[in-house]
Amino acid sequence: MPVVVVESPAKAKTINKYLGSDYTVLASYGHVRDLPAKDGSVDTDNDFDMTWEVGNDSRKHVKAIADALKEDNNLILATDPDREGEAISWHLEEALRKRRAIKKDTPVSRVVFNAITKSAVTEAMQNPRDIDQPLVDAYLARRALDYLVGFNLSPVLWRKLPGARSAGRVQSVCLRLIVEREMEIEAFNAREYWSVKALLATPRGQEFEARLTVLGGQKLDKFDIENSTAAELAVQAIQSRDLHIASVEAKPASRNPSPPFMTSTLQQEASRKFGMGARQCMSAAQRLYEAGYITYMRTDGIDMAPEAVAAARDAIKDRYGAEYVPSEPRIYKNKAKNAQEAHECIRPTDMTRATADLKVTEDDQRKLYDLIWKRTLACQMAGARLERTTVEISSDDKQVGLRATGQVVMFDGFMRVYEEGRDDVVDDDDKRLPQIMQGEAAAKRTVAPEQHFTQPPPRYTEATLVKRMEELGIGRPSTYASVITTIQDRDYVRKEKNRLFPEDKGRIVTIFLLNFFRQYVGYEFTANLEEELDDVSAGERNYKNVLSRFWKDFSAAISETSELRITQVLDILDEALAPQLYPPREDGTDPRICPKCGAGQLHLKTSRTGGFVGCGNYPECNYTRPISGEGAEGYERVLGEDNGDEIHLKSGRFGPYVQRGEATPENKKPPRASLPKQGKEYLPGWGPNDVTLEQALTLLTLPREIGPHPDGGMISSNLGRFGPYVMHQLPDEEKPVYANLKETLDVFEIGMNRAVELITEKRNNPGRGRRAAAKPLKELGDHPDEGGAVNIMDGRYGPYVKWEKVNATIPKEVEVADVTMEQAVQWIAEKAAKKGTKRKAPAKKKAAPKKTTTKKTASK
Repeated sequence: MPVVVVESPAKAKTINKYLGSDYTVLASYGHVRDLPAKDGSVDTDNDFDMTWEVGNDSRKHVKAIADALKEDNNLILATDPDREGEAISWHLEEALRKRRAIKKDTPVSRVVFNAITKSAVTEAMQNPRDIDQPLVDAYLARRALDYLVGFNLSPVLWRKLPGARSAGRVQSVCLRLIVEREMEIEAFNAREYWSVKALLATPRGQEFEARLTVLGGQKLDKFDIENSTAAELAVQAIQSRDLHIASVEAKPASRNPSPPFMTSTLQQEASRKFGMGARQCMSAAQRLYEAGYITYMRTDGIDMAPEAVAAARDAIKDRYGAEYVPSEPRIYKNKAKNAQEAHECIRPTDMTRATADLKVTEDDQRKLYDLIWKRTLACQMAGARLERTTVEISSDDKQVGLRATGQVVMFDGFMRVYEEGRDDVVDDDDKRLPQIMQGEAAAKRTVAPEQHFTQPPPRYTEATLVKRMEELGIGRPSTYASVITTIQDRDYVRKEKNRLFPEDKGRIVTIFLLNFFRQYVGYEFTANLEEELDDVSAGERNYKNVLSRFWKDFSAAISETSELRITQVLDILDEALAPQLYPPREDGTDPRICPKCGAGQLHLKTSRTGGFVGCGNYPECNYTRPISGEGAEGYERVLGEDNGDEIHLKSGRFGPYVQRGEATPENKKPPRASLPKQGKEYLPGWGPNDVTLEQALTLLTLPREIGPHPDGGMISSNLGRFGPYVMHQLPDEEKPVYANLKETLDVFEIGMNRAVELITEKRNNPGRGRRAAAKPLKELGDHPDEGGAVNIMDGRYGPYVKWEKVNATIPKEVEVADVTMEQAVQWIAEKAAKKGTKRKAPAKKKAAPKKTTTKKTASK
């Protein structure tokens, strides 16, 4: 039986179902080798030779494949159909040859399929090929570049900017986009302007809205009505005149559907419609692909296979009628730049399978499949037919003119199924108008002015950031999710209300790179490098030549910057950031003079938590503020006063906190309290941009004394490193007893009776930092393969599945009530494989096909 190797156990399970017992299907669990995180893994002095190492977690999987080849001397590599998949196949073959598991007579073939369906898998098996070396070379080039940038640039950041964690070839350019957008917002000067709207009525009493477009006989531009006085004069001009309908013009219009999804547009739409992050979206798509529901989810292509187009047209006709099927199929041109991304669009594998027919329990997967299914059908449906109407209203003397616009949908077409979301601006002219006749009077109901201010460019969402990176040619479909996740994990960027805000640490890193490594965070340079790598994957360029040209200039820049002292770096950054750090003050005083002591000069400083502005007279003066400016919304500002003390919101090593007063030689540690969280998220209304003086004073009452325990000693509540708790110590006890609280705000509200009860339970059942031997939230029964109770328990970090000594976390999006035994066994197997937990050995069976239990695919 040939040995077929794929990346993940879920994919192995689905493929094994199609191939049957004639094949042994195993999983590699992602990449089996990587570059060791040490100097010399890419040898720049020896033609960029790369040293690879099999990971500890991967050794057992490689051994399992090698053992299977002893019985079945035929290897079929069936990893994903892209550059990463090709690299995994290459790594596997190389690793197995080093183990001598592949003999001279061992046939090794590569098969690819764009969808995990029986027909696609069967066809792939009938058309094997060799490993595509240009795709592997493209992978080697990217991996070497990422190593050279990260391994050489990150130490420069650590030495010159304390607190900076890493830099990357694509992540640093992505961070620059977010930082520069924030600087645009801060430099933006809003301009006031006014508009005037009137609620009018037809002689039949039907009301409609119109806006002023002509005043004094002249067409109005956006800023012509500059202030409230001018707006009031405009209102009077309308009120003092009779109005009539000057013209009614109705024009036919049409709208065509959006093309089917590729990776970037799927991430954008999932963000718009569901608030999904790029990583969350790709994780759900990966599972749908592995289950055989959708085609491969990493693609730049928007073309669709002819048989899929025909199936979509048939499904549309069956569901919605022949009038919704256009006379000719819609053809979308593939935007792929090279062979490595030349896959189909992302579409369902079965056009007749609606979301209700899906056998999945995760909400993310259901929502994403519904999105893909509807977009795919819509892209092959007839266009929508509309009628757009423009009504011009005028006074008899032509001094005043208003306009009303609206539209009527004559035939909904594709809009019956799906409409693409919008990022920021929504058109206000899509309203439906009543019947309006030319020449008839327009009665005035109300006339009102509206004040407006020009708006700065909006902060990026993950969707708009992916769209911008795509426009600039930065990164590729397989990298967007990991790059956006990395800059958030590094604390360079935070996400609030689906918008991306740069942290001070991220600003400092970006300004440093722009001043010392400008070329390598340049949009054009990065895009050109991506194109060179695309040429490598197409077999049109030698990857070692690309590496050589890059390294020659990059290594020189590294050497030059390494010789600079931190003070020199800070002086250069201080000067570069001066317009932002020290904007002119309203009173005309020197913006660099410390506002606290009035004598010291302000300077840019760095710490482990990022950059800030501080007084040069430290330690005599301890004034500091965030680099986003005086009075800026951020983690360091004065919330108000209480009993003569200023109450501050500050940012520390472990996040934002509130503090009473400033530190002084007499009071080196003033009272402070961290902002409360529930898990990893701030409590609603308690985030750093939301917290009020009243909330800060409440936090500063902690620890809170609840009352004296009946047996002596005070019971108190507080917020700790692991969340909210109550504490008590008996007079004869060596250490206090701590009992966790479920809800964060319970620290302010819990009463004496409940506190005593929790303390008593904990004292009687100390366990391992838990209140008592917990009862299961749900009993699933015995493990179907190996016996032993499988239960769902409630843990400190949420519900989890417990079987013997294995505890497996339940994904956030899965409800406890919906968990099935099949899912639980899958999570248990993943956790057992990850931790190397020994499991009971099942009875040996001779030459049985090896089926791998499901595990999440390792990130690529």
